[in-house]
Amino acid sequence: MSVYLDFLGATGEVTGSRSILQIDGDPGPKSFRVMIDCGLYQGSSDSRAKNWLPTQPKPDDVDAIILTHAHLDHSGRLPRYCREGYRGPIFCTNGTAELAKILLLDAAFLEEEQASYARRTGYSHHKSPEPLFTEADANLAIDHFKTVPRDAWQTLSHNVQFKFVRAGHITGASLVQFSIDDGGVSKLITFSGDLGNNRSITMRPPANISETDILVLESTYGSRNHSRLPGSQLLGDVIQRTMAHNGVLVIPAFAVGRTQELLFMIRQLEDQKAIPCVPVILDSPMASAATRTFLQHPEDHLLATAANGEVSGFLPRLFETTDSTDESMAACMKDGPFIVISASGMLSGGRILHHLKARLSNPKNTILFVGYQAEGSKGRYLLDEGKTAGKIRIFHTEIPIEADIEFIDNLSAHADQQDLIEWVARIQRRPKKIFLNHGTLAASTALADKLRQRLPNTDILTLGAPTRQKI
Repeated sequence: MSVYLDFLGATGEVTGSRSILQIDGDPGPKSFRVMIDCGLYQGSSDSRAKNWLPTQPKPDDVDAIILTHAHLDHSGRLPRYCREGYRGPIFCTNGTAELAKILLLDAAFLEEEQASYARRTGYSHHKSPEPLFTEADANLAIDHFKTVPRDAWQTLSHNVQFKFVRAGHITGASLVQFSIDDGGVSKLITFSGDLGNNRSITMRPPANISETDILVLESTYGSRNHSRLPGSQLLGDVIQRTMAHNGVLVIPAFAVGRTQELLFMIRQLEDQKAIPCVPVILDSPMASAATRTFLQHPEDHLLATAANGEVSGFLPRLFETTDSTDESMAACMKDGPFIVISASGMLSGGRILHHLKARLSNPKNTILFVGYQAEGSKGRYLLDEGKTAGKIRIFHTEIPIEADIEFIDNLSAHADQQDLIEWVARIQRRPKKIFLNHGTLAASTALADKLRQRLPNTDILTLGAPTRQKI
């Protein structure tokens, strides 16, 4: 029997996660293939262009898909893959299924809206712009979800089992372990997915594993360590400064995970009287839905729940949500002081762009980034070059940049370099081989150097490009 790993996405970058576990022989010549995640490429136009290529391997050549969590860089290609013909099971936890439904349907809506806008205005280079996938495609993928509990082995084939283990990243997020029986000898292969850390005030940390032979480990922050200063202190300072000028604090935040952390953090600061109570507007129906899902999964969060399952003292005191586009546009025209949280976290589209267009030219306002900004994204541009360039293009208009641009790096839902090393070091029976993916080559190389010092007897490989490995 031969076992192979094909790394097809998130190699040398942090989006487009897609790997294949292939078992050849025993019995017969047919291969058994499992796809781990099926994510969208995000960031630069060159990266996003890869979403339009046919998904490999062909749908008929994949027996099952295992989804580690709901973020689009791990799940967002599923509608396209089902449109291309995949009809097998998509295994995930219940929390992942609930969040993925929200995210995929929202992404499909935006795809169809953008294609329609491009056809109406003629701004696209294509004669008849089409969405990458539609709502019908998203529902087709959702129909193939098969939810399973964590910490229980599930049978995939006569000699392959898998189980989910809490990853601590977002609701439902799990690392996945495979057990392959090779003539009575078991081989353990672990995919970390995206790991969380132990500094979140809302999320439980990733669980430890006792053993694995092969480890596929993310390296998003493999070259960096986040500040250990309390995130609430840094957030409180930014809020205080902005509200003192009667300004508007605009926070682009990932709808899943980061938004919930921010809402609870703001409430804690209010209760401590560290910040004034001002309106906090959540301008993202998707984030509102994700917040409801988050609160329904105490197995993943740290918040105290009442007997009826509700969480008190979680939302800011003057909390508001928007549903309609009219309510969203009213928030764009509202005078400060107030806070607005809106998706998307990397400024790839959605309502946040309207808030930026309305607020960037006023020096009283602050734009606060609280998460990773992919290379080529508007968020990365605004952080790295915005103030120097003095302007940014939004909706085909050059917008002057006069607002403060701030970044808090310790609210990340990802493990940093130190977290990753310590998590690996807690594995009692250490892996023989570690593959580092889901990170830039610089990040994975830096993490590899540190891991080699800690684990001198482990073979550690970085994945800077799609590759096949026999294990």
